[in-house]
Amino acid sequence: MRVDVLNCAVMNNLLIRPQLCAVVLLCHTDAGLVLVDSGLGTADLAEPERRLGLIRFLQGADRDARHTALSQVTAAGHAPEDVTHIVLTHLDNDHVGGIADFPGAVVHTTADEYAAAVTDPDWRDKVRYRPAQWDHEPDFRTHEGRGDVWKHDLTGHEVLPGITLIPMPGHSRGHAVVAVDTGERSMIIHSGDAVFDASSYAKASPSGRPLRKLPSMRAFESVVGRDHRAIRENHRTLAGLNNQPGVTVIPAHDKRILEDLQGRT
Repeated sequence: MRVDVLNCAVMNNLLIRPQLCAVVLLCHTDAGLVLVDSGLGTADLAEPERRLGLIRFLQGADRDARHTALSQVTAAGHAPEDVTHIVLTHLDNDHVGGIADFPGAVVHTTADEYAAAVTDPDWRDKVRYRPAQWDHEPDFRTHEGRGDVWKHDLTGHEVLPGITLIPMPGHSRGHAVVAVDTGERSMIIHSGDAVFDASSYAKASPSGRPLRKLPSMRAFESVVGRDHRAIRENHRTLAGLNNQPGVTVIPAHDKRILEDLQGRT
């Protein structure tokens, strides 16, 4: 399966250096184009107060629509309706906002994350999520529980052939990572916000460049994370996966890994 690694938000967070990205995977499948996460969408950039809320001041997102998934998909010669499925790691605004640009796509998430964001939010969830981002009533498909036995002692939901949603809560109630089988015994794991600083799970980037710790990014992860014990365990799990032959873990916001992978394409 061919996979393009995109950056669908440029965020100049006031508390974190270096600049943050929002990794989105564009998967070319027999079922059409599939996005893993969706970044910020065109409506988010046009109406940040309504769709992003106060956190927009902290995120400092660049409002250039060329960064959206929609712009990058169309620039590559595809139509919006070619995107048939979107698989979300979770429903924070910089991961879910772009779904509105692909209204015909089926949107996959865990049942726990859907409950946290849509049907049964507690007070922390009500602060966290922005319902305006799904007021276009997308076709949500929720996946209940831990799923089926997968690989590496994990379980997951194979939402499409070669694309597996693996529950990994901690950052949010229903957070998941998404494994994409790229063929030839290789796999990309979009870890969403299960880890922020890539040095939490790897000593070096995919090209072998040493990774230094990013204290501000780790501090932010701790502040916005929901279950710190689970987050630490997730880091260990992702380190184990990243050490497997042919497996590449990609965090959503560590620009060093994004640039490393884009530089290889």
